Amino acid sequence: MQISQVLAEMRSLQARASGISEAPAAAAQPSDFANLLKNSVDQVSSMHNQATALANAYEGGDKSVDLTKVMLEVQKASLAFRAMTEVRNKLVDAYTQVMNMSV
Repeated sequence: MQISQVLAEMRSLQARASGISEAPAAAAQPSDFANLLKNSVDQVSSMHNQATALANAYEGGDKSVDLTKVMLEVQKASLAFRAMTEVRNKLVDAYTQVMNMSV
């Protein structure tokens, strides 16, 4: 799953909480938020594992592994992890705001 889908889901929840009707496109695609989040975390973990395996192969002297590819995969994994961390921070902030709302 993509980070943009998580952000779209968060916007949809925000619109629903504020009483604004959702856009038809967002309403047409209901998704299970927990599965979406789990799939995103699994994908980031997979990217990290792949980057680590490539780095270990290069360090081990495997001639078929290119340094450029290793560096690109490590940077992709790092960027994905930072993006996931930011999404987590936004989710925690949203949860905190919802819990502090007076009913």
